[in-house]
Amino acid sequence: MRCAALLLSTLPLLAADWPQWRGPNRDGISPETGLLKSWPAGGPKLVWKTTGLGEGYSSFSVAAGRLYTQGQRSGTQYVMAFDVTTGKKLWEVENGRAYEERRGNGPRGTPTIDGDRLYALAADGSLACLDNKTGKKIWGFNIVTKYSGDVPHWGISESPLIDGARVIVQPGGSGASIVALDKMTGKEIWKSAGDPAAYSSAVLAQVGGIKQLLHFTSQGAVGLRADNGEQLWRYTQVSNRTANIATPIYRNGHAFFSSDYGTGAALLKLDSDPSGKRAQEIYFTREMKNHYSSSVLIGQHLYGFSSSILTAMKFDDGSVAWRDRSVGKGSVISADGMLYAQGENGTIALVEASPTAYKELSRFSITIGGYPLWTLPVIADGHLYLRDQDNLYRYAIK
Repeated sequence: MRCAALLLSTLPLLAADWPQWRGPNRDGISPETGLLKSWPAGGPKLVWKTTGLGEGYSSFSVAAGRLYTQGQRSGTQYVMAFDVTTGKKLWEVENGRAYEERRGNGPRGTPTIDGDRLYALAADGSLACLDNKTGKKIWGFNIVTKYSGDVPHWGISESPLIDGARVIVQPGGSGASIVALDKMTGKEIWKSAGDPAAYSSAVLAQVGGIKQLLHFTSQGAVGLRADNGEQLWRYTQVSNRTANIATPIYRNGHAFFSSDYGTGAALLKLDSDPSGKRAQEIYFTREMKNHYSSSVLIGQHLYGFSSSILTAMKFDDGSVAWRDRSVGKGSVISADGMLYAQGENGTIALVEASPTAYKELSRFSITIGGYPLWTLPVIADGHLYLRDQDNLYRYAIK
C-alpha cells in the first residue's frame, strides 16, 4: 500500500486512522465506508466538544485512540494529545515561541504520527520529535535557524513527511531549501539547494524506478530524488510568488499543482526513464485556482475550491464538469463517495462526489469566532473532527 511507503511504523495503524496531514495517503481521502449518506436537520450527532487547544489553524492526526494537534497560548506554541473517546487532554508539550499574525496567531502545521513517535513543526520553524504516548521530547531544533532560512509572511505551515528512515521538511535556506533528517536522531541526511519556503507540504511519488519527492516552494514546483535530494526537474508557471499553499496530487506518472492569486493549475507528466529529469506540461489552466485548500482526486475528477467556487474538473485534460458556490470559500475532504465541504464561515456540507452535477445532501453550521474556519476537517473511526481555534468538535457520522 502507498500508506506503507509514507509511514514506516513500529506500531500498526488502524484502518480508520488519519495519521498525518490529509490522511493516510496525503490525498484528503479517508478509506472508511459505511458512513451516513445524509444528516439530520441540525447535523450529525455531536459526541463531545472540548476546549484548550489555544490559537492556531493546525489540523489533526488521529491514531490508536488519540488525536494530536498544535496550539498557542500565553506566548508559547504547544503540541498536544487528546483522548478521542472523552475529549480529555492527555498531555501538552512546549514547541516554539509565539507566532503572531493579523489573520490568526499560532501554529499551522499538522503533527505526523510514525509508530510511537510524533513529528511536529511550529509556525516559527521549531521541529520536535516526541514520544506520542507521553509527549516526552526525543529530539528537536529550529529548522529555520539551523539552515538560515526565513519564516514566510504567514508562518511555517508545512506538515513533516516521513519517508522510511527520513523526515522531510522545508527550512527554505539558500543552500538547504529542503532537507532530509534521520527520523530517529534528527541528524542531517541530505539537503537540497533552491528556493525559500512556501506553505505547502510534500508528497512522495514512485516514478518508474525512482522515488521522487514532490514539493511546492515559494517559486515553483520541484521534483527531488528522495534518496539524495538531487533536483530532477522544476516548473515555475504554476507559482504565484505570493503564497503557494496547496499540496501536490500524484497519480500514474502525473503530478498536479495549483495556486491562487490569479494563477491556476498544471498537470505534469513525470519522466519515467532512468534519469527522471523531466516534467512535461500536459496542460495549464485557470479553471482550478486552489488557495489555502487542496483538491481531492476521486475517479477521473478533481474536486476543489477554485478561489471561492467548488469545482469538479477532469484530471487528465482540465475540462470543468461543474461549479457551485456551495458553502462559500472553504476546504474539502472525501470519504465513502462523499465530499465534506467546509466553508470558512462555519458551514459544513455533505455532497455527492460525482462529476454529473453538484448534489448537496445535507448541511449544518457551527458558530465561529473572529477568524475564518481554515483548519482542515478530519475523518477517523466513523467520526468527523472540526476545529475553530480553541474549540474542538467530534461528530458521529457512521
